[in-house]
Amino acid sequence: MTTHLAPPDTGTRADPAGGRRTGRVRRALLGRPDEPRWARPALWAVLVLTALLYTWSLSANGTANSYYSAAVLSGTRSWKAFFFGSLDAGSYITVDKPPMALWVMALSARIFGFSSWSLLLPQAAAGVASAGVLYTTVRRALAGRAGDAGGDGGPGGAAPYAAGLLAALVLALTPITVAINRDNNPDTVLVLLLVLAAWALQRAIETGRLRPLLLCAFFVGCAFNTKMLQGFVVLPGFALVYLICAPGTWVRRVGRLLAAGAVLAVSSAWWMVIVDLLPASDKPYIGGSTDGTVWDLVIGYNGLGRVFGGSGGGPGRGNGASFGGAAGAGRLFNDIVGGQISWLIPFAAIALVAGVVLRGRRPRTDLPRAALLLWGGWLALHFVVFSFAEGTFHPYYTTALAPAIGALTGLGGVLMFQAVQGRRGTAWALMVAFALALTGAWSYTLLRRTPDWNPWLAWVVAAATALAVAGLVGARLVRRAGPRLISRLLTGAVVAGLVGGLAGPAAYAASAAAARANGTNPTAGPSSGAMGGPGGMGGPGGMGMPGGMGMPGRPGGGGGMPGGMTSGPPPWLNGGRPPAGAPGLGTAARGQRMTGPIGGGMGGGADSKLVGYLVKNQGGARWLVAVGSAQSASSIILQTGKPVIAMGGFTGGDPAMTVAKLQGYVTAGRLRYLLLGGDDRGGDRGASTQITSWVQQNCTVVEAGAYGGTSSATAGGTGGDTSAGQRLYRCGT
Repeated sequence: MTTHLAPPDTGTRADPAGGRRTGRVRRALLGRPDEPRWARPALWAVLVLTALLYTWSLSANGTANSYYSAAVLSGTRSWKAFFFGSLDAGSYITVDKPPMALWVMALSARIFGFSSWSLLLPQAAAGVASAGVLYTTVRRALAGRAGDAGGDGGPGGAAPYAAGLLAALVLALTPITVAINRDNNPDTVLVLLLVLAAWALQRAIETGRLRPLLLCAFFVGCAFNTKMLQGFVVLPGFALVYLICAPGTWVRRVGRLLAAGAVLAVSSAWWMVIVDLLPASDKPYIGGSTDGTVWDLVIGYNGLGRVFGGSGGGPGRGNGASFGGAAGAGRLFNDIVGGQISWLIPFAAIALVAGVVLRGRRPRTDLPRAALLLWGGWLALHFVVFSFAEGTFHPYYTTALAPAIGALTGLGGVLMFQAVQGRRGTAWALMVAFALALTGAWSYTLLRRTPDWNPWLAWVVAAATALAVAGLVGARLVRRAGPRLISRLLTGAVVAGLVGGLAGPAAYAASAAAARANGTNPTAGPSSGAMGGPGGMGGPGGMGMPGGMGMPGRPGGGGGMPGGMTSGPPPWLNGGRPPAGAPGLGTAARGQRMTGPIGGGMGGGADSKLVGYLVKNQGGARWLVAVGSAQSASSIILQTGKPVIAMGGFTGGDPAMTVAKLQGYVTAGRLRYLLLGGDDRGGDRGASTQITSWVQQNCTVVEAGAYGGTSSATAGGTGGDTSAGQRLYRCGT
């Protein structure tokens, strides 16, 4: 008989749950057992670098684009303003975009208080998340389905991780992406949603399941509610790739696309339908529209107006050449936009073609080829739309190209490098050498456009490119010398190629991270001295800007603003004292203390004495004052936190105000003061001649002495302040 003795009781018990938690943390930090040991630490390094670029001295950007910042602040004061995306808490008029990106920032500001960090940190976090999702998507594309890697000759081992890391690094270092992810324009959230849509589409092709395809449609619908039709640019490519590459019969694929179309319609149109069904008396005027409807905004100012120019729905629209250069095939390579996005476009195009050729004999459902077509379609569609759009075009729109450039660089670059090591390696070595040489030459050209800005960098790029080409050619010439020498030559070529391809954009990215952003037109790198079309500002094809606007391309997107306007936060935002009567706006971030007028972008600072007078005498009125455009209104909203009517919307040309509406506001005591004339975005376009006449006949001019000014003809403003030439009126009792 055998006696089994129990082990002694040590006073401890096994903790399976704790062990599982420890295992999950270990996998998150170090990766799964089947991953290369370097892969997960390298991913964390890329994400940390990305976060540093996007958040370094972030509070120095203050309120960034004051137009959107005012809407965020208003959304923290009123849930109605939050839902509609209203510029003011009184919900007179909305911004000219749907509100999804504003919701993200407004929720952050509601939780943490309105400050630079609560406003801008969600944007930076969205940028970091985009890099992480892109890494996962590209890695899975090369890892493939079960059985694709290794045994059938497909890519396996370390290749998928290297491709994903390269894709994420390229996205992180794209100069315009760094600039926009430190700002509060909606493009950062748009890019994240589209990258999530691409991830879901790839999962639908990989697994053959319907749910990821529906999820893809949902994300694209959310992108529409972030920036309207720009969110739909990827749709033709997405649908075509699914039809070609997804498993199942043709009928099944078409049926599933129809189901995804239904999800897309609901997720895109729900907000628009709700808003447009509401009576006009229960909602704000839709900024940017001609008739107060979201539908008009979709097909006009944010739709056909962006593509074809002057049909944007209001005066002053369609002047795209003033920001990104003349429309045409060379726009993305010109002196304004080239340094922001074009560094790796040639390599990405070559990598796309080479990758498709290398996967050419695979089955229709081959996942790496599907991924190449997905990102290639993304790149081609955005390239065409951005290059030839005749409407308003800002360089920062091109951040939407960055995920595709990164993905194609990672996918195609790794596939080409694997081909160099194969039996036909000589031909592919020459192909890769050509791609690197072209990339290095273009990088050298971009850097030499500003020869006084870090002049040594162009020569470093040239030398690294030469070493990379020499290493690739040398590895094929000495292929009988032994594998160790060949491996060293190829490794050296890869390192040199990375330096040659990424040093230029990395320097531009670092300049954007180190400088204060121009909220309205953020850009990275040095000024090329150009503005408008070929020849620069004032040159052939150029387009001058009012008030001596400088090129928005110096470090941090600098450049003077019209009429002496400045970019930056209100003095109180980062630790100063708010003006008398201004309500508390939450805990401000403690950082560099700024001075000067409020707001980034085109909005000038309102005279503090005038603002103080308005706050003191608002009484029971719903709105503090009515002004001509959103640029003047946003300044006062950010100074006071109070509702301000922007009668003409962003451009000053929206037909949002009528004499009857104004008279009703005054009669009901909802509005006491109007500030007319000298508007910073178009004079009296927002306050029409009829409104001006009614005000002059029925309201009383407030003498400047009443609030400490010097002349009743100038409602504040010294030293080029944009409020100069305005006149303040009091209406009603």
